[in-house]
Amino acid sequence: MKTEMFSSLKVVHGVAVRSALSLAVSIAVATSFAAAPAKALAKSATVTKTAKKSSRSSTKAEKPARIAKTSLKAPKPVKAAKVAENDDDASRARKQRASYRMEHGRRAAVHSVAYQPHATSVGQAFGLHDTPDSLALRSSVAYVVDQSTSETLFDKNSRAVVPIASITKLMTAMVTLDSHLPLTDEIAVTDEDRDYEKFTGSRLSVGSVLNRKDMLHIALMASENRAAAALSRYYPGGRPAFIAAMNAKAKSLGMIDTHFENSTGLTSLNVASARDLVKMVNAAYQYPLIRKFSTDRSYDVNTGKRNLAYNSTNALIRNASWDIGLQKTGFINEAGECLVMQATVNSRPVIMVLLDSYGKYSRFADAGRLRSYLDTLGEPHIISADMGTSANP
Repeated sequence: MKTEMFSSLKVVHGVAVRSALSLAVSIAVATSFAAAPAKALAKSATVTKTAKKSSRSSTKAEKPARIAKTSLKAPKPVKAAKVAENDDDASRARKQRASYRMEHGRRAAVHSVAYQPHATSVGQAFGLHDTPDSLALRSSVAYVVDQSTSETLFDKNSRAVVPIASITKLMTAMVTLDSHLPLTDEIAVTDEDRDYEKFTGSRLSVGSVLNRKDMLHIALMASENRAAAALSRYYPGGRPAFIAAMNAKAKSLGMIDTHFENSTGLTSLNVASARDLVKMVNAAYQYPLIRKFSTDRSYDVNTGKRNLAYNSTNALIRNASWDIGLQKTGFINEAGECLVMQATVNSRPVIMVLLDSYGKYSRFADAGRLRSYLDTLGEPHIISADMGTSANP
């Protein structure tokens, strides 16, 4: 009996010992396999690093002359994407495309996205954006005056002479109307009206025919560049005479910091100060047709080839809370986003000038900030950030 019990205990003891040994072996094996990838990876990285160093060393040793020659070569310049104002002022030139890769399991998907390099404006280049102001405007130049009294209500860099882009078209409209040429005369778009400086496109194809009134309408409302170019070409004496008339008109208005080189604004050589632009806006406001055309929301034309529907380039025109009597937008890289307006704020007619704003919609947001500021004024207070100068004209 004791012998049988002892034998059974011995068997049980043997099974337990074997199980314990088996478990220990399993743990040891598992541990070794878990450590193996890390060791292998570390070893692989070491080998790769060594191989790279060896490769670089051998390359330096074998071909020193070629490397020295390569290092003397200047890097190829990267071409910046041209961005300029076209027929509807808010659209932009063709964007570059970049690719990125995303891993989905074992498959890699390549996605293409559009991006647009930002070019430096003249205002940025000369540090105008570093000028502080109490409203934290995104525009480097801002100037607001009471239209009735010429009292300065807000001033930021108003004396700075900068490119004005399609704000130019207000002068184009005044010179066109001052000529007293029939508004019913038909004008044809030709190759001469294409943009050979910024290479922007246009919805008005070569061969399109509109009367002078329609050309003026879409030039002011939708900033149609070929319309503005065609208007200058049909002026008595041609385009040179038209540009001369623009500069003469500016001089007669006392715009001492202003110069024009073309009728569209697609050049950085069309320049003015904000103080001069207040004078130009006030003069343009005296033309009922400019007030009407510049503040229309939309307009359709027939070019003889097709019907075209144009919309205003100013988002504030569609905002019922604004009372705008005249407006014009503008954009080229050198000028940034620009906006001039005559508006009634808190029962007071004012002229706003916003130049070199950073961001596509920032000029409209800045106009809103200025209106809010004017709304809260009991009595007008002058705020000046005009390079340390007096705010009074």
